[in-house]
Amino acid sequence: MLNMRRREFITLLGSAVVWPLTARAQQPTPVVGFLSSRSPNESAHLVAAFRQGLEESGYFDGQNVHISFRWAEGGYSRLPELAAELVHARVAVIASVGGPISALAAKQATATIPIVAVSSDPVKHGLVASFNRPGGNVTVVSPGSTVLGAKRLGLLHDLVPGAALIGHLVNPNSPDRDVQLRDAEEAARTLGWQIHVVYAGTERDIDAGFAGLVRQKAGALLVSSDPFFDTRRDQIVALAAHHAIPTMYAQRPYVAAGGLMSYAPSFAEAYRQAGIYAARILKGAKPADLPVFQRSKFELVINMKTAKALGIEVPNSMQLLADEVIE
Repeated sequence: MLNMRRREFITLLGSAVVWPLTARAQQPTPVVGFLSSRSPNESAHLVAAFRQGLEESGYFDGQNVHISFRWAEGGYSRLPELAAELVHARVAVIASVGGPISALAAKQATATIPIVAVSSDPVKHGLVASFNRPGGNVTVVSPGSTVLGAKRLGLLHDLVPGAALIGHLVNPNSPDRDVQLRDAEEAARTLGWQIHVVYAGTERDIDAGFAGLVRQKAGALLVSSDPFFDTRRDQIVALAAHHAIPTMYAQRPYVAAGGLMSYAPSFAEAYRQAGIYAARILKGAKPADLPVFQRSKFELVINMKTAKALGIEVPNSMQLLADEVIE
């Protein structure tokens, strides 16, 4: 009788230990939705930075978290549908990246699922109520202003001071179109440059735009910051090289691909911070309590090989000023 009770006690004790372990094992792996207006190939380094932020916080894709990707690949009209897919899948948090147009699509799709957006000017675009108290279900990592026409044109002027006409490549579908146009036009007037605006919302528009720049005898080109242009990066860099147009870009990868020069915020660091914020939300934090994270680091990158091919001599002072010089 005593042995029987002892066996029952051991069985009960074993059940008490196994049950919570089994319950924990059966808990579903949280899913992070990743909504981007860009494309996967050209965003690989940014995805790696986002994963790094998650991993620094204890979340590893494929182990204790799963990332579900949705890519618009420059087709902004697809973003609402892609955001709706993530909402339907009941993801735990949405990381909306690739500018305000992606963030707005996510915000319009849900008022309950937490959203971490990588975007500039979050108050102006209506993503948050304020920087310190975002309110609602959205918080933002701001890489810094993407409206840097004055600085970019100033650097370009240092390299090609003899140019009279400057091209400005702009996506007419960008929510930042007007402010980027105004910023560049004001900077061009200060430098005594004429500016020729090229609107491009398709691959064909980009080809036609460069043909127009050649006819106009543009001495240099400024490419606006825009996710659609990022998805067509190789096309733009190749056309600038083919037509020998000195070009200032809005992100480092253009220069790594053979472009002349870029001056831009550190987007990789912004994506890493977005991963950290997403992890904090998975651990229970609310977007309304996570203040907008602001970065103010900007990077000047110069491709010396491209400068040589264009017959441009880069001053030593500018080389020393650069954060990176690609030989």
